[in-house]
Amino acid sequence: MSYFTSTTLHRALRHLETAWLFTRSDFKTIIFPVMVFATVVSPRHNLVALSYALCWLWFHLFQFNASNQSYSAHEDVLNKPWRPVPSGRISAKDSRALRWGLMLFCLGLSSLFSLNAVITSAVFAVLTIVHDDLHLGDHPIFRNLCNAAGYVTFELGSLLILSRESSLDGTSIKALYCSALVILLTIHAQDFADVSGDMKSGRRTLPIIAPEGSRIYMLCALPLSSFALASFWSLGPLSTVLFVSMGSWVGIRYFRDKIRDQSNYRLYNIWLMGVHLLPANVRFHALAW
Repeated sequence: MSYFTSTTLHRALRHLETAWLFTRSDFKTIIFPVMVFATVVSPRHNLVALSYALCWLWFHLFQFNASNQSYSAHEDVLNKPWRPVPSGRISAKDSRALRWGLMLFCLGLSSLFSLNAVITSAVFAVLTIVHDDLHLGDHPIFRNLCNAAGYVTFELGSLLILSRESSLDGTSIKALYCSALVILLTIHAQDFADVSGDMKSGRRTLPIIAPEGSRIYMLCALPLSSFALASFWSLGPLSTVLFVSMGSWVGIRYFRDKIRDQSNYRLYNIWLMGVHLLPANVRFHALAW
């Protein structure tokens, strides 16, 4: 192998690793739950379309993280020092330039599917600007609103591509509304483990503003949300008991086990994946037991 080929291959692998590090921590929080949601809710299923949806989702996540992590390097030094910017693999300036290039790429990628996919991609780009460049992500209420809107945009784009439809049916729309409401009401579950970094950056999150109140809120919100969703999707009695028990257990963990907030957040994401499985009872009557 020539020196030129070897050097080129090494650089390409390094760039791929950098892209992976930008998105590594969000596979459990974004990629897996959103793909489960799209697969369950979509009225059509196709392996090729599934791979297209996964590709669309990952590149949009990459776009957001390249932007967001360029602003959060000072807190990531404490919370996630392996990320590309705090570890020195890429500068904050280059990360922001990458973000703009990815925005154009994502719009072009979306144009291969449908006009609605392009609109979804454009809305996502605007939400990223509002969250990062306008710093609404630093405000506890607007942060939740931006997170809910961004999460639903991930789901909508993936669902449009997987279903290969220009519009969505009633079940899909109801599932998106439920997902948006759940994210809006509970997404600050991610902030408990990042309190030290958020305080250093001056970000005002609910666990910082109301340390005890936010935990009491999680104790109540997760079981109540679980029961409401089980009723809305007409789960069977055993499915309802299991799902509400899961939500109650995670809520109790947030309230009592403060030193394990990283583990609590992983459990929250398992519960959230369960939320995304509930529409399967309408599509396939899979949870009627």
